[in-house]
This record gives sequence, structure tokens and C-alpha cells, in this order.
Amino acid sequence: MLAKKIFDEWIYRLPLTIVLVTTMGACSDRALDEDSTALLEPVLDAGFGTIVRVDPLFNELVSADAVIERLADGFGFTEGPHWIEYHGLYGGAVLFSDIPGNTIFLWSSDNTVTPFLKPVFEGVRDGVMAGSNGITADNEGHILFTEHGNRQISRIEADGSRGTVVDTYEGNRLNSPNDLIFHSDGSLYFTDPPYGLARQDADPDKEVSVNGIYRLADDGVLTLLADQTRPNGIGFSPDESRLYVSNSDNSSRLWMVYDVLEDGLLEDGRVFADVTEDAAAGLPDGLKVDELGNIWATGPGGIWVFSPEGQHLGSIQPTERPANLAFGGADGMSLFMTAQTGLYRIRVNVRWAGR
Repeated sequence: MLAKKIFDEWIYRLPLTIVLVTTMGACSDRALDEDSTALLEPVLDAGFGTIVRVDPLFNELVSADAVIERLADGFGFTEGPHWIEYHGLYGGAVLFSDIPGNTIFLWSSDNTVTPFLKPVFEGVRDGVMAGSNGITADNEGHILFTEHGNRQISRIEADGSRGTVVDTYEGNRLNSPNDLIFHSDGSLYFTDPPYGLARQDADPDKEVSVNGIYRLADDGVLTLLADQTRPNGIGFSPDESRLYVSNSDNSSRLWMVYDVLEDGLLEDGRVFADVTEDAAAGLPDGLKVDELGNIWATGPGGIWVFSPEGQHLGSIQPTERPANLAFGGADGMSLFMTAQTGLYRIRVNVRWAGR
């Protein structure tokens, strides 16, 4: 498999920089009554953080004995985790970005971390965290990642070289692609807020007037689908009939949902959930949708889990506020969370709906 080849080549020629020992906090002995639909303990200390159970349905997604683990720390600001399955020395890995560290790291299943790509951006961008953000992989195993400094989406080729996937719309430079996801038809959907520009919307280098949601077709045609004040995390429902997009704006902290048409375009954008008035600090950021259609979305205080109907089921709150998340592990039922300076994990009972 191409992903294995790429990883093996990178891993064996990169030095080991961090050796980790997984640390687990003691699990609370307060359990939920399985014969009751009532929540006996709505808030549980769970290792390195807290689990908040709002609806009994949450118990089916996150077991009563689930524990939040801290896998690694000491980074600048972590983002964009993506699980890669491959058969080799390590058995599986999470790629994640350290944006101010200008590095993509690889955490492997043997609890080691190595730099996968450093530097991401070569040069100086005053006032900007110029590293990578969202990460994914295509059907052929190529690693794709968004870049703040270079204002583009890049791909690592089979020979280890880097290529540009997209960097302009109608001849104008993109702002700073943030998060991305593939549709089953091979098209790539991504968000483009202005966080890679020092003055954001007021920056003289901003060439595209909007902060958009885009679709890059497999034939290379780029289409602006919609815009938001600060589009960020992005994810499809299991049947790909809906697209969820975070809005990371202090004055409009919410998640939007769009209907996806047969031609890949979007219509009927509407608010899925609004937490603008929530007292906790933090913005809607990365999100994932599980195989049952539930939305797992970073936001004020932690990760909010919503039913497909928009009901808040519960929250996962590591000791650091998470910015993004990814399902992975050998069975796909580990939730990895990038939270400020650390990488965290918790066992769950569902898998990602994505590819």
C-alpha cells in the first residue's frame, strides 16, 4: 500500500525525538445504572479531563468507564489529527499539526512521536502561525494537508516530494485553507478562513473577498459553494446528503448544515446548533461525524456530541481545550483529540463515517 511505503520511508530516516509513556488517570467508580434511563452521575471525572453526560443516549457512545488519556504534550498548538492505517512496524499512526512549531508530527501505536514533516513552511510570515492545519489522505494513500503560510493545500507524493493541490480561486490566492474532507466521488471539500493572514479580513494580501467553503472536483475544477464569517471544521453525514461546517467566530459560535445536491453543490444552509451564548471559552473548530450520524465537534469547553437532529447528548472535556479530533485505532473506536499543547485519547463505541 502506498501509505505504508511513504510512512516507512519517512519513519526510518527521521530521528526519534520524543519517547512517550501513556499515562491514564484512575477511572471513577461511579457507574450508571444500566437498567435506568435516568442519568445518576451526569458529570464524571475521567482521567485527564471530565465527561459530561446530558442525554442517556450518550452512554451508548461513551461507556461509563471511559477514561481520557494524555498521550503526548509539550507542543505549541496542536491541530488537524488524522489516523492512518497501515501494516508495518508501528501498526497505525496519528498525524497531527503543531502550527506554531511548523511541524507535522506522527504519533505511532508504540507511543513514540517523530517529526513527519519539518518545516512545513520555509520562510518568515510576521504575525502568522505559518504551519499546517487539517490533514487527510486520498484513496491512493497520499497525505494531504492545509497550509497557513503557503495559503494552499499540499500533497506528499509517493517519492516523498511535495506538490500543490490547490492555491487559487479564479486567479486569486486563497486565504489559508483550514480543514478538508473527501467525498466518495473523489472531490475534495475544504474551508478557507483568513487565519493565515496577519490582519485577517483587513489584510492587504487578502485576494478573495469571502471566507469560503469549496469543492475541488477530481477534474481540477474549483467551485465556491458557500461562505461564512469563519468557516472551519467540515464533515459529511454518513450518506453524504448533508455537510456540516463549523463557524469559528466569537460573535457567531455555531455549526451550519447544508444539503448536498447530486452535482456536489450545496443548498439550504441553516444553523444546526448555536452556542454563542455559552459561558465557556472556545470556538467551534474541528468536527467529525460518526457512523450513526452523530456530530462530534470541538467548541466551548470541549467536544460537544450532537445527535443528527441537533440534540446535545454530552461532552468530552480534556484538561486542555481541544481544537480538533479524529477517530482511529485498530478497531476505529479510539477518539484522538488535539488540545493546545497535547494529544489526548478516549475509547468510544462508534467509528468515523468518513473514508
